[in-house]
Amino acid sequence: MSAPIEIRDGFRPRGRVTDVVFDWDGTLSFIRAGWAEVMLALFLEHLPAVPGEDAVARRRLALDDIWRLNGKPTVFQMQCLAERVAERGGRALGAAEYQDLYAAALGRVVDTRLADVREGRRPADDYMPPGARKLLETLHARGVRLHVASGTEQRFVLGEAEALGVVPLFDGRIHGPSAPDDRGYSKRGVLDAVLARHGIAPTQLGAFGDGHVEIEQAHLVGGTAIAVASDEETFGSGHIDPAKRTRLTGVGADAVIPDYDDLPTILGLLGLSPAPPTTTSGRNKDIP
Repeated sequence: MSAPIEIRDGFRPRGRVTDVVFDWDGTLSFIRAGWAEVMLALFLEHLPAVPGEDAVARRRLALDDIWRLNGKPTVFQMQCLAERVAERGGRALGAAEYQDLYAAALGRVVDTRLADVREGRRPADDYMPPGARKLLETLHARGVRLHVASGTEQRFVLGEAEALGVVPLFDGRIHGPSAPDDRGYSKRGVLDAVLARHGIAPTQLGAFGDGHVEIEQAHLVGGTAIAVASDEETFGSGHIDPAKRTRLTGVGADAVIPDYDDLPTILGLLGLSPAPPTTTSGRNKDIP
């Protein structure tokens, strides 16, 4: 059974949501689960130590950089790595070179998982948070426009979405960087484009994500921001990742969910069914 949904104190649905923007990795797909550990290994391999710094402090620095930029195109994290190496007196590679190393390491994991799904060794839902497909299908059936705004290159997201069988639910609205060095793409740009293209008010916009960027930007534009604090170490555990909870409540999340199993409450948060209760049962029942 999944952990209870945590709702920000005083939150009330802002009206019926017509458009919902989802992050991809960790939010709808676990195909790339473990990406942060792959990136951390790259950082630690290349970051020179400085006098007086122990391994714990260097690891903490690397993780802070990785998660601070999570949600932006990966090239920003690679640029940060290059700058860190240089400021510590190391011989830095270019951001594109670091990105190639990262992509090769993560690609081996991703290719194995995609092959497992495509060749029938694992069902697609094994690589999606519990209830994700049902939520997408329910929203689509109700006429809600669904969008993906990912920091992963669009071509990769499209391939993964096809393997998971969800491409038709987005009606062509799957967005991501066009290339590894695409610095013009941003999730805020996607949110602004959704508002402008469909002529909707911010209160009609919902966003789901497990990254700092999409939650903060959805909050800033006035949409309903739902943090997906999914457990990527044990798929389908129903647990809330405490580190994700802390990061995402700190940037304006209206609610924190472990997955999508509690469909009625999630629909209520979006103004699509009776409003959710102001408190939930269990530990940490309200976001302050």
